[in-house]
Order: sequence, then C-alpha cells, then structure tokens
Amino acid sequence: MASTSDIRKGLCIRYNHDIFKIIEFLHVKPGKGPAFVRTKLKSVTTGKVIDNTFSAGHKIDDVRVETRSYQYLYPEGEMFHFMNTDDYNQIAIQKDMLDAPDLLKEGEIVSIIFNAEDNSPLSVDMPTHVILEITHTEPGVKGNTATNATKPATTETGAAVNVPLFINEGDKIKIETDKGTYVERIKE
Repeated sequence: MASTSDIRKGLCIRYNHDIFKIIEFLHVKPGKGPAFVRTKLKSVTTGKVIDNTFSAGHKIDDVRVETRSYQYLYPEGEMFHFMNTDDYNQIAIQKDMLDAPDLLKEGEIVSIIFNAEDNSPLSVDMPTHVILEITHTEPGVKGNTATNATKPATTETGAAVNVPLFINEGDKIKIETDKGTYVERIKE
C-alpha cells in the first residue's frame, strides 16, 4: 500500500476494480482546507482516461510492475509485434495500448511495462522524441510568414503533423510523441 505522497507519473495503481496508469498529477495545497492530489488516470485495459482527486494521505493500492526494452518489428491488423532486446522473445500487443501508434517506426526501441504478478503487458511507453522523414507536404508559399505559419505534412509512418513552411519532402524532423508535435528539423 502506498499513499498520495508516492504518486508520480507512470505509477500503476488498482482503482475501481481496474488497473490505471497515472499520466498527470498535481499536488494542491489550498490556503483553506486540506491538501489533495488531482490526477489524470488512464485505464490500461480500456484506454479510457478519467480525472480523479485523492485527499492527502489517502491510501492507494499500487501494482508492482517491471519495465523491459523491446524493439518494434511490424504491425499486423490491430496487433503490433515487438521483440525483447535481451532474449529476443517476441510478443504481440493490441494497437489501443499504444499512445501514438502512428509515430512508431520499425526498429524503434520502446519500454513495455509488465504486471509483475501475472507477467501481462500493461502499457507501452514510447521514447520522448522520434525522428521521421517527411514523405509528402505542399511547398510553402513565400511571403506567408507574418506569424508562425504551419502546413500539414505526412511522415514515413503515415502520421499527419503540422510543420513550419520551410520543411520540404525528404527532410527529417524530430516529433514529440506525447503531443505529436514538430520540434525541430534534423540536419544530416
């Protein structure tokens, strides 16, 4: 058993007969009244995100988990296949367990969180940034730069991302996986 002071991003807890992963939290200490922790929880079974508030000192039932590195191999329908980088065992995981499946490139290394009790996969943690090549985008219009103008672009994995006007087809860009947003162009 843990308490609200142990809450951190990525912690898996048992709540309402399901296992949830904490994706956001905020400790709040108002001027009047008791402190509390505002959390955003994502169900590892359904993928549904809920908001919940725990009072300070509330006991939470944490789930013991193990994190292992896996390499993404290929998609097959609604399943994504991964290989353990240590012992080369392969597993298949449902597409809905991934936060951003359209940003996943073959060969990418991810962290998969397993329930230590029954060894079932709970969630897939993508790297914070991925580098993808632009396969299609319209040319930027010169003189259209009064503000931070962006245009839609398609990456090699099929993901749609808004990029600045100076990005062209064939450029490699860094994308933040949490928000699916452009970070910078990668020079080779």
